[in-house]
Amino acid sequence: MHRITLLALLALLLVAAPAAAAPVPEGAEWTEEWIATPDGEELHADVLRPVGVNRPTPVIAIVSPYLGHSVDDGNESRDPGPSSRFHDLFEGGEVFERGYSVVMVDLRGTGGSSGCLDILGPGEQADVKAAVEWAATRPWSNGRVGMYGKSYDGNTGVVGATLQPKGLEAVVAQQVVGDRYRGSYSGGVRYLQSLAYPAASYGTQAEGGFTLGDDLKYTLNSLAHTADCQAALAGHYNPDESTDFWKVRDFVDRNEGSTVPFLMTTGFLDVNTNIGGGAIDFYEKLRGPKRLWLGWWDHVRGNDMVDDRLAMGRRGWFDEVMRFYDAYLKGSRSAQAKVRRDPPVALQGSDGRWRREAAWPPADTRPHVAPLNAGTYADDGWNLGSGDLGAGAGGSALYGGEPYTTGAGTWTLSRPLARLAHLAGIPHAKVDVAPVAPQTNLVVNVYDVAPDGQATMISRGARLVSEEGPAAVELYPTEWQLPAGHRIGVLVSGANAEAWVHVPTQTDVEVRGGTIALPLRTRGPGRPLQGAPAPRLESYREDAPFSVDPATLESAERGDFVVGRRGTGRLRAR
Repeated sequence: MHRITLLALLALLLVAAPAAAAPVPEGAEWTEEWIATPDGEELHADVLRPVGVNRPTPVIAIVSPYLGHSVDDGNESRDPGPSSRFHDLFEGGEVFERGYSVVMVDLRGTGGSSGCLDILGPGEQADVKAAVEWAATRPWSNGRVGMYGKSYDGNTGVVGATLQPKGLEAVVAQQVVGDRYRGSYSGGVRYLQSLAYPAASYGTQAEGGFTLGDDLKYTLNSLAHTADCQAALAGHYNPDESTDFWKVRDFVDRNEGSTVPFLMTTGFLDVNTNIGGGAIDFYEKLRGPKRLWLGWWDHVRGNDMVDDRLAMGRRGWFDEVMRFYDAYLKGSRSAQAKVRRDPPVALQGSDGRWRREAAWPPADTRPHVAPLNAGTYADDGWNLGSGDLGAGAGGSALYGGEPYTTGAGTWTLSRPLARLAHLAGIPHAKVDVAPVAPQTNLVVNVYDVAPDGQATMISRGARLVSEEGPAAVELYPTEWQLPAGHRIGVLVSGANAEAWVHVPTQTDVEVRGGTIALPLRTRGPGRPLQGAPAPRLESYREDAPFSVDPATLESAERGDFVVGRRGTGRLRAR
């Protein structure tokens, strides 16, 4: 039953007079529809059809919490109108000129839809399935639906590929998380960014209200987005990944062999949807045609600009997107031939150069297992992992400065590299620790250490430990080339306060040694592609390095940590 408070009714009466109507994208005509879900909710949909086209068309579906009529980007109108969140796609992809229809569906608890958001839980999964199957069965649809989005509405594409509803033929998803637990926690250690979920980001009014021009159903549904929606989301604050709450949101585990064609982007420096959240694991499990843009950028779209430069650095995003849709939603043979020529993986390396890879991690990657030094670290929450505080979502180091330190803990360094070493994949550490308190923080970072002692963090991982003995830590995926003369550094510490919200035990922790398995290429990079360095890569390479004490550099080096000999092959620099 809808609940309208007296305060909400007063607000409705006091809103200023309507301005001009919100714009409809050029080349489209707009209508509104309602979609019933199996559990009794009703989803609001903005339907955009190409003007003058009466035949059935392929459909691009956007299922999102960000489509409310009153949160139209840059639009101060109080009249209803379709969200402009993806006007860049409509214009850059010439979507309507190419004969596509677009369906923009408000997830439950947002915009004009009833119900409560559940952060990609069972309710929203039902929404995705209902929206796609509804779009596939409309008389103006050719029965083929593609999904599109970035961040949250990219993650609904992850849901779609996992569930494989009837009619879903392609997904384009930018900056996504494969496993909702790993998008919020690393082994029980919480990311600051995830604290905004669900109360702050998706609170009483969720994502979007209403306008004076909206019909009564839209307005009533919007007003019913109440605080009691938070009760079902208590599981989001539980750090135990084995709960049913998290299992149902683990799309890596559930995505066994999905054949839905999938085009994905993910960035190593994205702190909103961190690359440690399972995006690469999800991608590897896909069994249909798939494409990946991977590189050193942050939370941006394929076409976003930083000043006059592409944020990712590579031209042709919308060209590739529309080829992908033409191939799988229209069945165009010419588009299918072009898609087959597109790189399976378009990868931007740490040098800013783009190259074509057949897969990532590359097939020639082999683990190089190296020993770790013994020592101690303080679990006091004050350590930073990088000189670039933007490398995390803020953590407990919201402002940096005193008493924070950078690079404190137990170091292990390789011998200087005789030749280029190329890391490409997911490092894994096993650290033998002896905690004296339960829920002790354990953080492992990997660094590129230059001859002058400047250390740049290239991967990291964290977890909580309560018992002594070897503790496994999975680090972030990474793609980094270390020149000859540099050293690989591994730091075991109690915090990366720029990234995680650590609850310190205020104890000293003994490290008895351990190992780290580094994914090293044995053949070298793939063929070059067009593209420029991402601006975020340039700022990271400038801001991230910090000085390691010369005495530490000398004492932490191990003669048996040698990279580039047996088992790693000869790597060629570019």
